[in-house]
Amino acid sequence: MCGIVGYLGTKPAYEILTQGLHRLEYRGYDSSGVAIENDGGEMHVYKSQGKVSNLEAAVDGKPHDGTLGIAHTRWATHGIPNDINAHPHVSDDGRIALVHNGTIENYAVLHEALAGHGCKFTSETDTEVLVQLIEYIRLTNDCTLADAVREALGQVIGAFAIAVIERDNPDLLIAARRSSPLVIGIGDGETFIASDATPIVGYTDKVVYLGDDEMALIRRNEPLEVISLNDGSHPGLDIQTLRLSVEQLEKGGYDTFMLKEIFEQPDTLRDCLRGRITADGNRVILSGVLDNKERFLNANRIVIVACGTSWHAALIGKRLIQDMCALPVEVEYASEFRYGSPFITDRDIVIAISQSGETADTLAAIELAKSKGAFVYGICNVVGASIPRATDSGTYIHVGPEIGVASTKAFTGQVTVLTLLALCAGQLRGTISQQQVTAIAGELLRIPDILRQVLKLDDAIREMSRIFTYARNFLYLGRGYNYPTALEGALKLKEISYIHAEGYPAAEMKHGPIALIDKDMPSVIIAPSDSLYDKIVSNVQQVKSRGGHVIAITNTGNEDMRKLADYCLEIPRVMECLTPIVASVPLQLLAYYVAHYKGCDVDQPRNLAKSVTVE
Repeated sequence: MCGIVGYLGTKPAYEILTQGLHRLEYRGYDSSGVAIENDGGEMHVYKSQGKVSNLEAAVDGKPHDGTLGIAHTRWATHGIPNDINAHPHVSDDGRIALVHNGTIENYAVLHEALAGHGCKFTSETDTEVLVQLIEYIRLTNDCTLADAVREALGQVIGAFAIAVIERDNPDLLIAARRSSPLVIGIGDGETFIASDATPIVGYTDKVVYLGDDEMALIRRNEPLEVISLNDGSHPGLDIQTLRLSVEQLEKGGYDTFMLKEIFEQPDTLRDCLRGRITADGNRVILSGVLDNKERFLNANRIVIVACGTSWHAALIGKRLIQDMCALPVEVEYASEFRYGSPFITDRDIVIAISQSGETADTLAAIELAKSKGAFVYGICNVVGASIPRATDSGTYIHVGPEIGVASTKAFTGQVTVLTLLALCAGQLRGTISQQQVTAIAGELLRIPDILRQVLKLDDAIREMSRIFTYARNFLYLGRGYNYPTALEGALKLKEISYIHAEGYPAAEMKHGPIALIDKDMPSVIIAPSDSLYDKIVSNVQQVKSRGGHVIAITNTGNEDMRKLADYCLEIPRVMECLTPIVASVPLQLLAYYVAHYKGCDVDQPRNLAKSVTVE
């Protein structure tokens, strides 16, 4: 949620900042803004409601020279999206400019205190309170900007990532963070900051991930200095090499990032699997599991915490782990976990799943689990994100950057890693036979090629989707492993087409939702030829007998389902535990094309942001 970019160097800052905003626009697109300082100490501040292109139009023809600047693209939390509430926010005297991600929870108290000292506010945001507080401390204590920032952040309750510049000080950029990501790129005579690494790609591959409660002082022609906000100490710099390319951040000939990411899945799952199954297919190797063998051998149970799409992956993971590891598994919404007085012990394993690795609710759940002595295992996509650093161990899904707000390849990557985890832990615990391991691992290795076959349904799904743009409601039904797949399919449609859709265990349809079925409410029914196929056929018949239209996801050559359903999307048959990976792809394409024909912005759906860093 929200994206920050900053630059201090020798090149014109504006072009670097706006390019960075475009790359971060998936994090928020309600409004955007820049503050640029030139060598003469003048500060230019421009802000605009809407997307970054609106900002560029507003700046066109106006002065924006300078080699120091900060920029922001916003997803509104305090105050409606408009020019006034957009970042950067500037202090009363116009001297200090600040951009901010996160939420200042005690902003109302600070606002009241500052107003009592004569501070004037123009916006509805918590961010303006912070910049006014920094100015007030700066003036009353006659201290440096760095000292004022550190003292102000000591009074703040909540999450933040900030970047600050000061008029008449063109050689200093300050950044700080707590529970909201910030990465620093170190180039040749230039330094970059950003909410994630995407704006830095192409300029440098050397990065430092700023830690919680750390402040960075970036000075022209001087080494980077990092200071602890808590005690003023200087943590050592961990300079890492970035493994991202510009090509990964571009659409590659596709109309949208989402369509590109759907079609990337054969390759991304191959990357996800690489090196994790032995050449003979007899063993699964996850170092995060094997290096913590005793934890998995002695665990009483596993609790999985996640949000949104990751929660759906977690539900599939529950069945996988219970079936292969003979361990009880619970799945919790991370947002509810810490408010339900969870009973967690040091014999529990808590698995936290997040695509971005920055999900605020999931980070809070990790903190609680660790405080109770649990072993915490992270499953994440973004290298260097907060969750991998906060957990005891874990596994990256390695599917590459996911720019489309509605998750696709990250979901299939998460389910793949959960399958590997269940196999690896099951082998350790002796709860799965070698024959089963070899069979499932071998089928996993075939999944990339199977998905290439599934993607050949693209033309048929595109044509079929035109028909369903009329719908105001959809019902998605699945059983067993594919109940969570139905939930995920419904979520995709909701997210990008704004059609109301609900996923249900198919048998539960009779306990309420069947009352909604008529000719205007299509049902998507996941009906592979598995152990529950006969049961799902009954659900198809129940929908049809009430005038409902059925789109069936079934296996190739199923003549009986072709006769029953109005539309059949046929996928290759795979082992039952792997059907969610294969069945989810036509559901992604269905949601995509329905949204496309409705004229929706598929990559940046309204009200949503990619990385949810506020509670």
